[in-house]
Amino acid sequence: MIRVKLCKGRLPLFAILIALWAALFPHQSSAQAQPAQAATAVSAPLIQMDHISVQVIGKGSPVILVPGLSSPRAAWDGVVPELARAHTVYLVQVNGFAGDDPRANLKPGILSGIVADLQTLIKGRKLKNVALAGHSMGGLVGLMLAARHPDSVARLMVVDALPYFGVLMAPPGTAVTPAMVEPRAAQMRDAVAASYGKPADAAAAEANVRGLTVKPEETLARMKAWAMASDPRVAAQAMYEDLTTDMRPELAAIRAPVTIVYAWNQSYPRKDPADAFFRKEYAGTPRIRFVEPGEAGHFVMLDQPEAFASLLTAFVAG
Repeated sequence: MIRVKLCKGRLPLFAILIALWAALFPHQSSAQAQPAQAATAVSAPLIQMDHISVQVIGKGSPVILVPGLSSPRAAWDGVVPELARAHTVYLVQVNGFAGDDPRANLKPGILSGIVADLQTLIKGRKLKNVALAGHSMGGLVGLMLAARHPDSVARLMVVDALPYFGVLMAPPGTAVTPAMVEPRAAQMRDAVAASYGKPADAAAAEANVRGLTVKPEETLARMKAWAMASDPRVAAQAMYEDLTTDMRPELAAIRAPVTIVYAWNQSYPRKDPADAFFRKEYAGTPRIRFVEPGEAGHFVMLDQPEAFASLLTAFVAG
């Protein structure tokens, strides 16, 4: 039996696991936390669903933006105003993140529930030619939706996410399965959930999210606030599902063209190893292209706002 342990120093994307562990510091309960509202969406119509809420901005062809673990819809603030000039932008926020009521997300099945809500949104509103971009956990959700409901998504952008995050928990070249990862993921989930209702530790929060950006002086305060506002019970279960969901066997079912935006930086790894790693993990995806916006941490849209906006605009335009 192979013991799975955290394997540090592999990719900027490993910062995902650092962020997951960030949930181990004491959090505010969701009742104490203040919602992190998107600056561009405060007065926008809100669609409340079981697992997500969605704010709608602009008019035109539909673009759905899904943030990552413990991230609010405000993560997309830098790109929304321009997108909304020619598109209807559907800004997703997971219930329980950013101080929102957890609703149905206090039970297992968060990721599949988000996918079901997105499918309901698309079908209920008769959305056509949908472009969906997802960051981190939101990218995994996008892969699930595109593989299991191929008619729902016309094109998909995955921002610094993998079809199976569990590969980051073992040395390179090790064949890791969800069954091998599950005991460790369950241990992490239980530790995170146990912090619910305890006083927040701002210093610990900042230390844990620092690895997610190469521009801490510009982005750290926002990221720290986002982490502290999320309900750790929801973050715990979402993290567990993130680490135990393997979409690699389903990649061949995705009919939509897929754009992978990956992060690299001067510390580790350089651009070429990162590119090779992502290409390997997405092997078998029928229509795929890989792009990078320049040196960035996991929050690509914050570290390279102009370059990322250009990539997203080109993606939406098809």
